[in-house]
Amino acid sequence: MGDQIGVAVSGTLYYVPLKEFERIRALPVSAVERTALFAALCRINTLYMIARAGSGHIGSSFSSMDIMSWLQLNELRTPPEGDTTSPCDIFFSSKGHDAPGLYNTFIGQGKLDFELIHQLRRIGGLPGHPDISTPNIVTNTGSLGMGVSKAKGMIFANRLLKHSGNVYVLTGDGELQEGQFWESLVSAANHKLHELTVIIDHNKLQSDTLVTKVSDLGDLEAKLRAFGWHVSRCDGNDMAAFSQTLAATKTISGKPKVIIADTIKGKGVSFMEHTSIDSDIEFYKFHSGAPTDAAYVKAAQELIDAANARLKSAGAVALELETVVRPAAVQPENPQRLIQAYSNALIEQARQNPKIVALDADLILDTGLIPFQKEFPDRFVECGIAEQDMVSQAGGMALQGLLPIVHSFACFLSARPNEQIYNNATEHEKIIYVGSLAGVVPGGPGHSHQAVRDISALAAIPGLTMMEPCCEAEVGMLLNWAINTNKASSYLRLVSLPWVLPYELPAGYKPEFGKGNALTEGQDAIIIAYGPVMLTSAVQAAQELRSEHGITVKVINLPWLNHVDADWLVTALGNCKAVFSIDNHYLIGGQGDRIADAMASKGLTSTTLHRLALTEIPACGTNPEILGEHAFDRSGLIATVLGTLR
Repeated sequence: MGDQIGVAVSGTLYYVPLKEFERIRALPVSAVERTALFAALCRINTLYMIARAGSGHIGSSFSSMDIMSWLQLNELRTPPEGDTTSPCDIFFSSKGHDAPGLYNTFIGQGKLDFELIHQLRRIGGLPGHPDISTPNIVTNTGSLGMGVSKAKGMIFANRLLKHSGNVYVLTGDGELQEGQFWESLVSAANHKLHELTVIIDHNKLQSDTLVTKVSDLGDLEAKLRAFGWHVSRCDGNDMAAFSQTLAATKTISGKPKVIIADTIKGKGVSFMEHTSIDSDIEFYKFHSGAPTDAAYVKAAQELIDAANARLKSAGAVALELETVVRPAAVQPENPQRLIQAYSNALIEQARQNPKIVALDADLILDTGLIPFQKEFPDRFVECGIAEQDMVSQAGGMALQGLLPIVHSFACFLSARPNEQIYNNATEHEKIIYVGSLAGVVPGGPGHSHQAVRDISALAAIPGLTMMEPCCEAEVGMLLNWAINTNKASSYLRLVSLPWVLPYELPAGYKPEFGKGNALTEGQDAIIIAYGPVMLTSAVQAAQELRSEHGITVKVINLPWLNHVDADWLVTALGNCKAVFSIDNHYLIGGQGDRIADAMASKGLTSTTLHRLALTEIPACGTNPEILGEHAFDRSGLIATVLGTLR
């Protein structure tokens, strides 16, 4: 039941029930004070939501909370359903990282089912980044730089269909490093899109560190004005200042408008606010992930105290909060950590080869490059959120005799700079691309971050060999092959999650181009897969099929994603008639295509290949939920094999 909270208790999570939102929205106070109270309650629930989910983006949600709250409570005009003549305003956040904050502004107004507060990053719940399957979400975001372009398209449609209304887009300042943002500005001014207001959440920090340390924006106001936009600036965490600035922009006609809203990342919690830290921040701790138990207790207490202080000044009683016990975090036992293994292997290779340089796209924490940067600061280049620029820089380095190793999340590295990777390939110079966060898990961030089309996106690049290691030991072996054996370019695909493996590589194993190795032996069926996630499910399924059903399955680790040695495959398959390939990827363009091609080239018509892969956009949820949803877990594979053999 609800209770007034004095002191937050470790192991307990606190959230504000809907009745309290309804109470504060009915208080006889000014719009500014009412909205500030609403935002204060949303911060409590956003912290709860992220802590319960075990992941999310606190800093970005908190910096933009006041902006989102003001817009939704006071600005957006929403006509009754079926009314197409009255103005209808649109708002969305191009950042995507502030999804937990955005969801809570909907929940606090009753525009989303309140029970969804407990379902962030769960199957059937709220995805880690906005998706139009969620009520009130008007466009998918999370892939940076697209917001202004999407808004222009909406305005074009409104004008053509004779619909009226304004479009408000929230962007991040790190997002301004993406070329598409600047591309989108020119035509908006040319077409005099007065309906468009862009609000820049200028919290001074991107994923890893200060924007000024990565790609200083300089005189941002002058730059935006030079594109023909009307520019305003204000304190984005000051409700009165922001509302006055927004009101002033409405008097401007004939051009699009942008508000630079100076905000504080982590606003509302003293030790999460970046301004409370040394101004020369190396790494901001609260960009992503869930707070520790101690940090949660301290942060929750600050937020609750601040909200109650505001209520007291408004002559209202303190909050009544609901509580739950925080779910215990399950730590895997002796997991393999491929990113750490890669980091160690890269350092060893760089010590031996002075031509190795590493390039990063604002993900130095996630790609394991901090040790490299510290040992080889002159051979590390932080390119920021600008993947096309990064890849072309690598091309220039290669032309001058260096060996560039390019890093980002696989979903971004394979797609955004795809043309630049192809251009590099046409120059026949050697570059190594490393895409981490590969595959369908982690499923919490949602489809914008699930790299399940990178193989198809890059497989046809001339001279590019694609690989995915299955364990720590194979990481070092494949990196060594890419650097010291392969004469052309390589793509190393890495699973970022710590993963407990039920298998080991065979004694004396060394990778051979296009060939795999058996992790289990069997005669009834063969499963070919790659990477720790799918091979773990395959080996677990093989073990249970043998013990429970008397079916023996040979599981083959094939780390080569776009090259299969056909002669080896014939020998590996033997007389087995049922072969299963598992792709941690979409069906089209995955490793299964290469296996099918190799089988066809050898005339293996009596052997049937059953391809297991994604055929739909992957779901968002916990890792076990995602693997189960798409039949990639042990149970799903067992059912597939049994259904095929019987």
